[in-house]
Amino acid sequence: MIAVLDYGAGNLRSVQNTMEAIGASFEIVRDAAGLRRGEKILLPGVGNFGQMMRALDELDVRSTLQERIRAGVPFFGICLGLQALFSRSAEAPDANGLGIFEGSVERFGAGGRVPHMGWNTVKPTKSSRLLESGREPHVYFANSYYVPVCEATAASCTYTLPFTAVLESGNIFGVQFHPEKSGEAGLDIVRRFAAL
Repeated sequence: MIAVLDYGAGNLRSVQNTMEAIGASFEIVRDAAGLRRGEKILLPGVGNFGQMMRALDELDVRSTLQERIRAGVPFFGICLGLQALFSRSAEAPDANGLGIFEGSVERFGAGGRVPHMGWNTVKPTKSSRLLESGREPHVYFANSYYVPVCEATAASCTYTLPFTAVLESGNIFGVQFHPEKSGEAGLDIVRRFAAL
């Protein structure tokens, strides 16, 4: 069963529809006990980094998320759910992320309209269990902040500069785009996570 954490994210219903469309076994959870029941964890996300981290603290699930991820439970973060894995974000400098990865989430600078919204191609940078080999999926983004390309980057996208579009490291997976709004390509990515 995939535990889908409901902390108040606006894309929860879309994620739920995606899980139903691929026939995945999942449960919407709202507490640490629910996260512990999950064989896998999915963290959806839209909105503000600081607001999300406060919501995780109010639900008292921060330490459980960290423990489960570090224990090897497969984790999938979508958009802000990916960004939450890092130590901090320029969007909310006083808020601490989950700190699974060191580093900061940055804001797109001059040279492009912010937020970055629309369909873009994702280019694999190494072998990935989320992406079909040899494919460069066209997916939907809606983000003002990004994770710089790092060791865990499995695919990048370029919008004023290259940034992490797919992150993969051991049991940890994340995408900056919205697979729940990316048609068949998005369904395939979530299906691959569910099948791990």
